[in-house]
Amino acid sequence: MTGAGDEPFITAVKPLIDAMGGEMLPPDEAGPDDVVLSWEGADVVAVRLPQLADSLDHILAAMERKRGMPLADLDRRAKQEIVRSLEARGAFAVRHGVETVAGALGVSRFTVYNYLNREKEG
Repeated sequence: MTGAGDEPFITAVKPLIDAMGGEMLPPDEAGPDDVVLSWEGADVVAVRLPQLADSLDHILAAMERKRGMPLADLDRRAKQEIVRSLEARGAFAVRHGVETVAGALGVSRFTVYNYLNREKEG
């Protein structure tokens, strides 16, 4: 997939691609919706971006890893912070976003909507 001089570039972008749930491919295997990244004038790697719903699952899993526990085990304040953070990232624009987040947090959809509304009032 890469030449010897491309390795620092791949190493640099891999954490970002992993964080968003993307997949790296050889540039010649890129599809029309993939993003081809170039380094020093040469195509180095293609990035296949995840579907938005898959991306939300990936974000929730990363939040769980970062906190070291299931999101459902967090206290109410921490769950509200999660909802705030996810709203800022557009998570609730994704189809079934509220349901997905509610399931991960172990709360009802109604509770997620309450957390969202509380932010708008405050």
